[in-house]
Amino acid sequence: MPSRYHPALVVLHWALAFCLIGLLIAGTTLLAPVANDDPAKLLSFRMHMALGGITLLLLIARVIVRLATRTPPRHHTGNALLDRLAPLTHVLLYILPLVMIVSGIVFARASNLPDAVFGAGPMPDSFAHPARAVHGIASTLLIALIALHIAAALWHQFFRRDGIMTRMWFGAR
Repeated sequence: MPSRYHPALVVLHWALAFCLIGLLIAGTTLLAPVANDDPAKLLSFRMHMALGGITLLLLIARVIVRLATRTPPRHHTGNALLDRLAPLTHVLLYILPLVMIVSGIVFARASNLPDAVFGAGPMPDSFAHPARAVHGIASTLLIALIALHIAAALWHQFFRRDGIMTRMWFGAR
């Protein structure tokens, strides 16, 4: 068994982390508070949707590489509850971004947003759509899950000092 994840998984992990955190920050600080008739909203949507598409491609690539490569053995903390929760949170770190992307696509298509953002169509008057609610709920859950993931990584690094962070970095496998 390798002691580290495949270098492609490491690159994809950090690229997805950058994209997801950027999308979450942009969605909550650049898109939500800006009025629909503000030209800045159109540019923000354009960047948000393009980065969302890139994130989907990275997520698919990550799943493929993850299934095709050998991984280090599961890490045990000595706490049965934490050892059961860790795999669940890692699965959710794949599922929630996918829910965000799919709900974003459904919401955008239902409101004709791509016509306005990438074409010459008008901005929708309203963004009231069930998929937008799903997108918002999933974003809140994903923010909480990412915070938990970062807290767990820092706990392993600075309190347990068990070297688990080296598994998701470059080096001899």
